[in-house]
Amino acid sequence: MFGAVLGLGLLLVAAPFMWPARRRDRNASNLGAVIHGELALAGLGSVPIAVALAVSLALAVVAAAIAQAVFAVPVLTIVAGGLGFALIPALVRARAARRRAANRAVWPDVVDHLVASVRAGMSLPESVGALAELGPTATRTAFASFDREYRRTGNFSACLDRLKADLADPVADRILETLRMAREVGGSDVTAVLRGLAGYLREDASLRAEVVARQSWIRNAARLGVAAPWLLLVVLASRRETIVAYDSPAGTALIVVGLAVTLVAYRSMLALGRLPEERRWFR
Repeated sequence: MFGAVLGLGLLLVAAPFMWPARRRDRNASNLGAVIHGELALAGLGSVPIAVALAVSLALAVVAAAIAQAVFAVPVLTIVAGGLGFALIPALVRARAARRRAANRAVWPDVVDHLVASVRAGMSLPESVGALAELGPTATRTAFASFDREYRRTGNFSACLDRLKADLADPVADRILETLRMAREVGGSDVTAVLRGLAGYLREDASLRAEVVARQSWIRNAARLGVAAPWLLLVVLASRRETIVAYDSPAGTALIVVGLAVTLVAYRSMLALGRLPEERRWFR
């Protein structure tokens, strides 16, 4: 009894670090908006949520079927099905994280191009549209879409909203909202503000790259430590007597406890090494 109470207390103490509360604005208050935002940031904004869910379910069924055919242990079948279902969300999050990290290096260049265009006498819509040819390669498609939409409608504000949805990046939101404010209320300090923002973005990207480089080997070692017991389980499950042992109540309890410990350890590792990410306040 004392051990259970102690474990519950430790879990409550660690909960704020393992599952931090996330503030969401009114547009992201539902699960569909969150999923769509992740897909957009991963460059898959045109993929319907229903399609992603269907693929996840199909992978879950396939993984569960393979596990059942190979091991014939119900608990391993359930675990394999859960892993199959989580594969697509994990890949989307990983792709979104890579794109977010790559974009940190290009946003200062985008701002520099905007400053140069504005100082050359171009209007704000022309400056933004010019990034389809002058901007970094990773963002040209989104800015080309903005240029076509603006030439068709002439509505700068609506086109900015569409561009923010295509880029799905908090830094892009800040840049575009600065341009929107300059367009609506005027002001001669827009270039100074943009130059200051570019300097801040470069410093932030440099600091993050240094921290990530120092953490990379620790994260890789932690992932290997988490995966090793399950790889060993797969190897041992190739023997018939091991399958019989894990198909017992004690074996099922061992797998469930091991899965819980693995999830807690992995979430703790992510929480301890997590760097603060900017949120999309302007949608």
